[in-house]
Parts: sequence; structure tokens; C-alpha cells
Amino acid sequence: MATASHVVEDQSAVFDFLADPVTHAGADDVHRIDTHGAAVFLAGDDAYKVKRAVKFPFMDFSTLDKRKTTCEAEIAVNRPNAPDIYLGAVPITRDGNGLAIDGDGEPVEWCVHMRRFDVDMTLDRIAERDGLSDDLLRRTAAAIAASHQRAALREGTAFAKALAEIVRSNGSSLAEAPEVFDDFRAENLIRRSQSALKSVTSALDARERQGRVRRCHGDLHLRNIVLLGDEPTLFDAIEFDEDLATTDVLYDLAFLLMDLGQRGLTREANLILNRYLAEDRDPNQIAGLAAMPLFVSVRAVIRAKVIAASVENAPQDKKSGLIAEAQRYFDFAEAVLVPYPPRLVAVGGLSGTGKSTLAAHLAGDLTPFPGALHLRSDVIRKRLMGVGEHEKLGDDGYTEAVTRQVYDTLLQETASALRAGQSVVVDAVNQRLEEREALADLASEMDVDFTGLWLEAPTETLVARADNRDRDASDADGAVVVSQAERDLGYLDWYRIDAGSGPEQTLQAARAAVGIS
Repeated sequence: MATASHVVEDQSAVFDFLADPVTHAGADDVHRIDTHGAAVFLAGDDAYKVKRAVKFPFMDFSTLDKRKTTCEAEIAVNRPNAPDIYLGAVPITRDGNGLAIDGDGEPVEWCVHMRRFDVDMTLDRIAERDGLSDDLLRRTAAAIAASHQRAALREGTAFAKALAEIVRSNGSSLAEAPEVFDDFRAENLIRRSQSALKSVTSALDARERQGRVRRCHGDLHLRNIVLLGDEPTLFDAIEFDEDLATTDVLYDLAFLLMDLGQRGLTREANLILNRYLAEDRDPNQIAGLAAMPLFVSVRAVIRAKVIAASVENAPQDKKSGLIAEAQRYFDFAEAVLVPYPPRLVAVGGLSGTGKSTLAAHLAGDLTPFPGALHLRSDVIRKRLMGVGEHEKLGDDGYTEAVTRQVYDTLLQETASALRAGQSVVVDAVNQRLEEREALADLASEMDVDFTGLWLEAPTETLVARADNRDRDASDADGAVVVSQAERDLGYLDWYRIDAGSGPEQTLQAARAAVGIS
């Protein structure tokens, strides 16, 4: 809640009115939630969010007109993502009979009228209670990609310069909390952040010219995504500051990745990143991964400093817990900036060997956070043919010319990722010797470590798996497996891994071959 020094107006009469069940016909009780910038009143099927009359350096709701404008802005920025939640900006009015919601009297306050949802279905609570399933993560990534695709372009914003100012501000905030953050470590982290920013500034400028700076959500973490029915729904986007929400789309995504990583959910973060890129379908995004460690680190520092700022006014028995939480975010910000040399892992094998399942797990295991880029030939083929991942292709999608284009694209995108300092797991049949040699040669040219894994299992096992596969990017069935099995592999110097015993045994053998403990 806001401290008294930031409050510029007494809103207690409005708050008491909205907290009274009598105000809300049919509501048995009213549940109130307070934050530093708002008070939310949950009554029956409705929620009313009132902006606090506060003035912070980063948030100014000090006048009624500003609160009205901000309520209207909240509706405008959130309705595209959550039309079933955000109903409208409504006044609290006063006449001779007292206060009313959207009455005929003079407006004395404004609020955001929302449809109430089950707060236990926000993704932070689902993560803590049940864990985040792969299917939920895939749908969440798709929702984020769709949100970014429809977000308004913002040209000429000089995002790299804005990020430099955020890094500078982070340094000032860390220095103001010496009881929380070690001075030497804080100064070193900011220097490393500035160095990282300098190395990617030209890439960020290029991304802005490509239309990758947009009016984004701005506050995209697990608590601001709710499961409505089966649909992950983004809500509570930043409405009070256009500059804060105008960012590179990968910086917007980085908040969620940071939130997952700080909770120890690295594999989940990796799946979100890879599914986001697959849904986005623009291979130019890959070069932007060079900035991801910086983006994640900056997001973590922002969380650390916000928590640290609350320590002074916290009850004495809460201070140590807040300090420890701020320090955990700081530690994470340091860790993700540690440089690791990228590496290339290739997973090959006939259809049905479980290449994609294995590759997805290995991608989440590789450093640096949030893991490796998972490039799958089946997904690339569907993208090149202009169809959805689960749409079945005809024979024209599997000609020699198309297959050659798929493998050429796979090499190009792998090279782009490696140049960005991003480890890659390539997932393709790789049955031809020249396909395997091309990957090894690329790793040698780029001076990165290479490991090739060849999965194998009895043909009858692979036929059964391929014929029973459902909703997958691969179109291969049992007949395709039989055809593949008849071809000569040629010389094979990759690690041979038995994929017939089950995914867990395959994963353990692959981790040992790759050198993952």
C-alpha cells in the first residue's frame, strides 16, 4: 500500500462505499485488495479497481482527471488481450442520495469495472499448486505471441537508449540500498550490464527498424496471466506510462522468463521461449537472442530494487524476508549475465524415435539461461510451406527441393543463433551423411562444441509410435518409417542411443553423452 507521504487526497469515503456489501446488490461480502497504486473491490461477479490518489516519481494519479484518464487507458490497453475481463471505465458519482456507481450525479472518482475471475487460476498460483503443464505453457506462449503481433508499432523510440537509462537508474537504486545490496557487487553488475548493452545496441537498433519495438504489456509475469476456461489470458498491462510499456517484444517476454527462472522453473522458461519463437514464425527474431541475458538481468534487478524500496516502511518482522527476497533477485540478475560459450547439439534418428521430446528436454538443460534454441525441421517445413504446424502436407511438401530448403534453412538459423551466443539443439532425421557433416562443419567453422546424438529403436516400435502420434508437426506415419529404415545411413560417428526403452532412459543416456550432470 502507498505510504502516507505519497498520498495527496483522502479517498476513504469512496473506499468505504465500495467495501460495503449493500452497494453491490446480491453480493454477500466484498473482498478488498490493496496495492501501492490501487484498491480493488471484489463483489459477486464484479471487480472495481480505483486508482489511489498518489504521486510517485514513476506514477502520478494525483488528480481526478488523471485517474479518469488512467482508468480509460487501462481499459484500452487491456481489452485486446482480455475482452472478457475489462468492461469499462465508470464513475463513482454523488448526488443528494449519496454515492453511486455510474449514477447521474457529479463524478467524484473513477474506477475500472472488471468481470471478476478466480484468483486461484493465475499462473503464479497454478505453478505453486499444480505446476505448469507443457500444454499450458504452449498455449501461454501462443497468447503472448498473438498479443505482440497485434500490438501497436512504435517507431523512432530509440529503445536502446531507453534501456541504457533503465540500467543507469537501476544502478542508482541499488546504491541507495546498501543495507540490502553489496556496493562492490552492485557496481560490478551495472558495469557488466552496460557492457552487455553496448555489445547489442546495433542489434537492438536493427530490431527497432524491423518493427520489433511495440506498445507491449510491460508487466508480463505469472501473476498477470490468468486461465479463463482453457485460455491463458494476459491482464493488468501497464497503463500509466507509455514509455515503460514501449519496448522490444523480447524485453517484454523477458519479464516472464525471469519470473520462471527465479522460481527455478528453467525448463518451463525454455519451453515458453521456444514456443514463442515458433508461434511468431519470424526467423529474424533469432538474432535478438543476443540481448536476452541482458533483458532477463535488467528485469531481475528491477524486481530486486522494487522489493528493496519497500523494506524501510515494512513491519519489523517482515524486513528480513523482504531483504532476502530482493537479494535472490539480485543473485539471479548476476548469474544470467555470466557468459557461457554456445554449443551445438544435433539429435537425429528415424521418425518415432522421440527426437523432439528429447531435444526439448536437452534445450532446457543447456546454458546459459533460459537454455538452448530448439530448431525442429518439421516445424521449419510447415513454416516454409505457409501452413500451421498441425496441418498435414501433401506430397508437394516433401519433394527433394523442399527438403533441401528445409535443411538449408535449418543451417542458416542455427548459424544465426550461434552468432548471437545462443546454444542450439537441432532436431531432424539427419539420415543423410551430408546432412550430418554439414552440422559438424558449421560447428567447426564457428568454433563451437558439437555433439551428435543418433536415436535408434526396433522398426516395429517406431512404426507403432508414428501411427499413434496425434497433433504433431511431423506428418510421418508407419509407412514413412519403413521407407526410412530401408535407406543406408552411411558412415555414422554420432553417439548411438537406445530410444526403445522409454523417454526417461533415453534422456539420461543423452545427458551423459552431452556432458550434462
